[in-house]
Amino acid sequence: MPRKKPFSVKQKKKQLQERRERKRQGLPDGVRSSSHSRSGSHDRYEEHTDTSDSESFTLQVRKLNQQPALWKAGEPGYDSNRFRLHLEKESREEIERRKKVTQEKIVELTPEAELEVDIVDIYKPGSVLDFPKRSPWNYTMTKEQLLVQEEKAFREYLEKIYSTFDPVKLSYFEHNLETWRQLWRVLEMSDIVLLITDIRHPVIHFSPALYDYVTREMKRNIILVLNKIDLAPPSLVAAWKHYFEQKFPQLHILCFTSYPREKPGETDPSAVFQKRRRRRRVKTMAVGPKQLLKACETITQGKVDLTSWKEKMERDAANTQHEDLTDEEDEDDAVLVEHQTDSAMEMCVPVDELYKDGILTVGCVGFPNVGKSSLINGLVGKKVVSVSRTPGHTKYFQTYFLTPTVKLCDCPGLIFPSLVDRQQQILAGIYPIAQIQEPYTSVGYLATRIPVPKLLKLRHPDLEEDRPGEQAEAKFTAWDICEAWAEKRGYKTAKAARNDVYRAANSILRLSVDGRLCLCMRPPGYTVQKEDWQQHTETLEIAALQEAHRQQSKQSSEDEDEISSSDQEDDEKDHDADEEEEEEEEGSEGGDVGKRHKGAFLSKNKFALLQNDEC
Repeated sequence: MPRKKPFSVKQKKKQLQERRERKRQGLPDGVRSSSHSRSGSHDRYEEHTDTSDSESFTLQVRKLNQQPALWKAGEPGYDSNRFRLHLEKESREEIERRKKVTQEKIVELTPEAELEVDIVDIYKPGSVLDFPKRSPWNYTMTKEQLLVQEEKAFREYLEKIYSTFDPVKLSYFEHNLETWRQLWRVLEMSDIVLLITDIRHPVIHFSPALYDYVTREMKRNIILVLNKIDLAPPSLVAAWKHYFEQKFPQLHILCFTSYPREKPGETDPSAVFQKRRRRRRVKTMAVGPKQLLKACETITQGKVDLTSWKEKMERDAANTQHEDLTDEEDEDDAVLVEHQTDSAMEMCVPVDELYKDGILTVGCVGFPNVGKSSLINGLVGKKVVSVSRTPGHTKYFQTYFLTPTVKLCDCPGLIFPSLVDRQQQILAGIYPIAQIQEPYTSVGYLATRIPVPKLLKLRHPDLEEDRPGEQAEAKFTAWDICEAWAEKRGYKTAKAARNDVYRAANSILRLSVDGRLCLCMRPPGYTVQKEDWQQHTETLEIAALQEAHRQQSKQSSEDEDEISSSDQEDDEKDHDADEEEEEEEEGSEGGDVGKRHKGAFLSKNKFALLQNDEC
């Protein structure tokens, strides 16, 4: 008889909690509740098991962005990990295989035509690569019955996808039903849906299934926002805009960016070491709010009074002439924030009436890290939404009254199923970089599409420095690039003081996500017609718009900070690979204190951090 494994009190308590959860939801013993768990479990992985009459379906899921529990296990309360990212877990063998390939395979640049992507190849419109819909219900059903029905339908949805496509070819996509429930509620509330995409990877962030559902079934208007246009050439922005107009004629398309920046050369290596500065006082710096207002006026056709929105934009434009804003002026533009609770997720009838009570509700939907929260801050003119470089930072939807007649709704980022390469998804910023188990393949994917060694000015680690000719012709593997960057930045392991290639790989991926190593995908046929697009009328208009806002922001802000390309440690962007700090903005007083502390760090006096009143 095999010896029993030790069973701790903690494991026993967890087992009892899961048993109560199954009993509450009406699930049979042995079936584990996957999406609606309130137990606050800290498990990293979880099995989804289908309870239908079909063959059993088992899927390993990795939960990301673990948050500390604010209440003790077993006590009733809000589960801070309820809306964590749930993505498919990769096997250890697959991770080790890819790691070995990155140490052996030489990276070579591919032709520019290889950067062209078509949305048909990624999403296969009409296939099972759809998104889960809310299950039909009626008032005779209890809340528990509805939850069980939704979970069963969601498991069937997952089984249909994995039985049709090879899991190796599938992209990362959201396996957390709680997050999909947030999308359902936002779509039901919205009069207009803002689908926000990153201009560098727009076809990855645009789901044709969502477009069809909003325009055909819900009979709603959808506006496609090409965000972060400062990271792409104007000709590429115009080309993507025309591509979506031809493919999806019911779209209203506009360009947007919350942080206009100086125009760097497309192949200028110095642009890699320049920060995309985010200023404390953001007042009408965003590119695109006027275009959004115009689109909303076209859609509503006078059924909603948008005069207050127009007046607010005129007020903000006038305030940009004055750098020091008083507290009274800030209070005049205060934004009412509604924090949604679990009651918003309960059974409710979808609102068929448009513009209820004369209020226009605009829902902001999109993938993680495409800039939904930053877009709302850009529309408001100041920070009202917390933003972060970490995907999945927005955990639940919130509504913000931009004006008394305009309400914005911020939805958590959702990853739709597709056939896009997972490495491209990582470079698009949908996966938390600090939690990537094997980042070297993504670095190799990036290096085959842009000249990373040239942009980072890397020296091959296996060649001597006094031979510039050999260095110029050196061939790099993905592992060599990470090792050379670790040597250049001074990243060392704690004990053996070897080059920390894992931290270096994470640092390179962050440079890509931030746009300092900028990889932009092209629409089909762009390479052949590149010269025509550069002379296109709309290209010149976008370039003029970007230049006007650059001049405006340049006059009202300090010069851009530069990151030193030497081996000195970067205080802000290149922290430890397991750190993902939030982009929080402080008031003027806090900013002055921060400057004093930064100066104290650079001084030789190790006690200079202590102020006079702190000694």
